[in-house]
Amino acid sequence: MACIGLFGGTFNPIHNGHLKAAEEVLKHIPLDFILFIPSYIPPHKNRTEVVTVDHRLNMVRIACGLKAKFKVSEVEARSPGPSYSIITLRQLKKDYPGDRFFFIVGSDAFLEIETWKDYNDLLIESSFVIVSRPGFGLELLEEVINKVKPIQLFVLKENSAISIKQLSTGCLYLLETQTPDISSTEIRKRLRAGLPISGLVPPGVEEYIKKHNLYL
Repeated sequence: MACIGLFGGTFNPIHNGHLKAAEEVLKHIPLDFILFIPSYIPPHKNRTEVVTVDHRLNMVRIACGLKAKFKVSEVEARSPGPSYSIITLRQLKKDYPGDRFFFIVGSDAFLEIETWKDYNDLLIESSFVIVSRPGFGLELLEEVINKVKPIQLFVLKENSAISIKQLSTGCLYLLETQTPDISSTEIRKRLRAGLPISGLVPPGVEEYIKKHNLYL
């Protein structure tokens, strides 16, 4: 039975903040691997600024290419409808029967969990790893956590980790760590302004963006 991290997002484009968050999760939580899942139609985003799913998939593949525990899934990219997490989860349960799933989200995203489709079912059928984001400390989550009532709550500081025996469905794992304050929105703004993005995205992703004239 594998324990699989699910890192979904628009990835428009994927950046070093995404990769650092995933690396931090693996340091603290013994997942077998992390699936990066670019969305096809993101239900919570302004779609006018989103480049094609094929471009976003290609950039995610480039970014994950050298990481043995980073894999890329097309489960949402090839779906005809909006990318709802509950639909994704149930499809992955068919693709990976018997495995357990752990959604990886930023603390800012989890604050909006009650707006997600069938979020109660999602919290019962999977677990969540919540990574602190700059400006969205984990203390802000207390009210939401009290509402969703997880089976068990784990708070992981910089130097703490959990064992494989502590991985279970229906739990919340709160990870307090330092991740770069990078956003895809800011990267797109810099590209439109002709400013450099070196250090914000992997070199291969930067080359891909320039080659295909994305976000100009």
